[in-house]
Amino acid sequence: MKKNYRIWIYLSLVIAIIATIGPFIWMFLTSIKTYEEAIKIPPSILPEITQWINYKIVLDKFPFIQLYFNTFVVVLGVVVGQIIVSSLAAYAFARLEFPFKKILFVIVLSLLMIPGQIFLIPHYNIMIALKSTNTLRALIIPGLFNVFGVFLLRQFFMGIPKELDEAAMIDGCNRFQIYYKIIMPLAKPGLVALAIVTSLNTWKSLMWPIIVNRSMEKMTLSAGLAFLIGEHTTYYEQVMAGAVISVLPMIVIFIFFQKQIVEGIASTGIKG
Repeated sequence: MKKNYRIWIYLSLVIAIIATIGPFIWMFLTSIKTYEEAIKIPPSILPEITQWINYKIVLDKFPFIQLYFNTFVVVLGVVVGQIIVSSLAAYAFARLEFPFKKILFVIVLSLLMIPGQIFLIPHYNIMIALKSTNTLRALIIPGLFNVFGVFLLRQFFMGIPKELDEAAMIDGCNRFQIYYKIIMPLAKPGLVALAIVTSLNTWKSLMWPIIVNRSMEKMTLSAGLAFLIGEHTTYYEQVMAGAVISVLPMIVIFIFFQKQIVEGIASTGIKG
């Protein structure tokens, strides 16, 4: 009975793995096909003619060095901003006592139920007021606050014993010193998890960069590659080649830091 149970578990895991990596394999195989093979119905899995020139065509069409630079700057700015803002808010909800704290936290969490598209127009109006349209600032500022980050770190902070705060206060530390000298170092797994999740979400962000920026010099990778979709004809093999180039850094980061992601997410359930 146990043997059959294990077989079903392994079979389920294999199916999950195939479902996860299947799209990436299909994306790569399509990127080395000809245009005729890429649009053929029924589709072929393996390319009959390997065509690596698709990568050269895409690299010649777009300023990938500029797009990569813009993307890294935006990701770094959003990650640093979210860690600072989210950790301060999470520390307040986890450690400080103030009127209506629970009600305010519920209100903050309720923002998770609101589709992000609703905030596009307010964000755009704010960027116009700040004279930041068509700049990298416009891609960073709206991402500085994230409700999920506040929830993640708040749950992590609540798992840290409050006795450490009391001991630090006896030694003369104030609240801010407790925050950055005790809480933040102990919350490193949660901070790393938030940084990686934020990096992935920012890297693949598409709608907002296209709306707020107009020139290719201010685009990120995902937004720049959207211009591969033609009005009348789309060369899918080139689209897939561009997607492979853009997604590789995130795959590498996820492979190296997947342990920290799992630890950080799992730690949120320690104390609610």
